[in-house]
Amino acid sequence: MARKKPLVVVTRKLPDKIETRMRELFDARLNVEDVPLTQAQLADAMASADVLVPAITDRIDTRIIEAAGPNLKLIANFGNGVDHIDVTAAIERGITITNTPGVLTEDTADMTMALILAVPRRLTEGASLIIRDEGVWPGWSPTWMLGHRIWGKRLGIIGMGRIGQAVARRAKAFGLQIHYHNRHPLPAQIEDDLEATYWDSLDQMLARMDIISVNCPHTPATFHLLSARRLKLVKRDAYIVNTARGEVIDEHALIRMIETGELAGAGLDVFEREPAVSPKLLKLARQGKVVLLPHMGSATVEARIDTGEKVIVNIRAFMDGHRPPDRVVPSML
Repeated sequence: MARKKPLVVVTRKLPDKIETRMRELFDARLNVEDVPLTQAQLADAMASADVLVPAITDRIDTRIIEAAGPNLKLIANFGNGVDHIDVTAAIERGITITNTPGVLTEDTADMTMALILAVPRRLTEGASLIIRDEGVWPGWSPTWMLGHRIWGKRLGIIGMGRIGQAVARRAKAFGLQIHYHNRHPLPAQIEDDLEATYWDSLDQMLARMDIISVNCPHTPATFHLLSARRLKLVKRDAYIVNTARGEVIDEHALIRMIETGELAGAGLDVFEREPAVSPKLLKLARQGKVVLLPHMGSATVEARIDTGEKVIVNIRAFMDGHRPPDRVVPSML
């Protein structure tokens, strides 16, 4: 008799290729309408599933974990970040957590570099002027739409993991001087290859950078890592780029400092209360002081398919009695 397929509940619409493969391998319950589950629906899914495949839009807190049925033994997250999951509570309940590291690195680094270029060079502001004025453009002028050169400037990277290093490789090619703050310095060979300078003190690095890129995960230790106090250390003519998590920056303080001219501007792909975007940020965007993107740093067809394939590998390994290759443990957070 054929072994019963595990019930895998997927909370969001995934690429067709991934959903088809999941239907072949598992008893997959899909979300074809791509409507985010309510907390009640998420609790129902936890109660019935053998495996839950959530996304960043799903808040899996202690209350939801307590709703888990006896068969739920794996939460195979679709994505690298697991800050929306109470990992400790899940593990205490006997539930294994996996994620999908590595698949988003190059795409997120590309988007980070795009924002590093877009903010000082006023790219979106210039593009919107042509659209807004319906193509009525008076022509080139020596003093019109002047931005700032990035070549030769100092880039301070907060978080020098896979994505931070990928950003550094791109930025080095654009002539930026690479500086970074991390829990630990990189191996000497990597530092040499990137020509990167390590700062043990984040405060000291922030005070000296022209552009700051946030590339660390959101954990309890990094919540408001760029606090109001730390933001005041940054030079008035500096820019901040964030493609990691909105919670790493005190968004209210960031907005206030850009409004008052204490910071030159920002490029944000993530927001502290996502998907809500502060009206004050929208106003600053209309003024050309910030560039805002709707969390699209990893939004490529290739990244989404690679992510789905990693989810499948983790589920199959777990169901076959093996340790999943991308298991998450609290010490990693």
